[in-house]
Amino acid sequence: MPAPSAMSDVVAGVLRDVEKREASVSFKEIKARSRDMPPTRDAKAALLRHGCGVIVEIKRNSPVFGPTGVNQERLEAVAQDIERGGAHLIACQTERLRFDGSLADMAQARAAVELPMVCRDVIVDPYQIHEARCYGADVLPLQVGILEQARLEALLDRAESLGMVAVAEVRSPAEADRALLAGVSVVAVNSWTFDTNDLNRHAFAEIAPGLPTEVIKISLGGVTTPRDLIDAAACGADAVLAAEAVMAADDVYAATRSLAAAGQHPACPSRR
Repeated sequence: MPAPSAMSDVVAGVLRDVEKREASVSFKEIKARSRDMPPTRDAKAALLRHGCGVIVEIKRNSPVFGPTGVNQERLEAVAQDIERGGAHLIACQTERLRFDGSLADMAQARAAVELPMVCRDVIVDPYQIHEARCYGADVLPLQVGILEQARLEALLDRAESLGMVAVAEVRSPAEADRALLAGVSVVAVNSWTFDTNDLNRHAFAEIAPGLPTEVIKISLGGVTTPRDLIDAAACGADAVLAAEAVMAADDVYAATRSLAAAGQHPACPSRR
């Protein structure tokens, strides 16, 4: 499928980075290491807890909002504040090209908490899946819009073979249909466009009602307030992913707690 230039540039950059890392640690070696890792943490159980769950994303930088102030010295404390605040999962932005992230950041954050960890990256190669597992990822995204169907299905199978949860990240009903065809059990509707970083606040409401009841649904992007969370839950969200709303806050614990409390409030819509 043709891809916009910005999207193609990002994918090409990711593949160059993978090639460099594979020259240092072979695919055979990273595959063996990943299969020797301890079992994954149960991300689906975390997503299916009562109410609307909160996933907080740790990131150093953003192409839209700029640096967050999170650095290596703060990573552990930030992760612990997110866990204490009641988040159900923690995500860590590991993409180097646009977000200045790294797998080492994710490993450091995961070691500081007990929550399942989501590796937030552009996953296009099998090497990345084994690599992410080696650094402690329990969950990773597969962005449907940049993957041919055969590659999507192959990456999904590989992630699941390692005990990981693969989240199909979609931005249109057509992409959601392709994700379902691939057999995914978790779908995240991303309100941010991949190539232009525009925000469509209505994306989840437009796509989620067409997803089967048994599919776990995540609203990703544009959730900054408890009201946003409740609106997403009313449209069927089992969880929301928040980043800037927490990363930009003076008090990470309080910002997380505010969202988590809204998700557990009796008035918050929930299918459970």
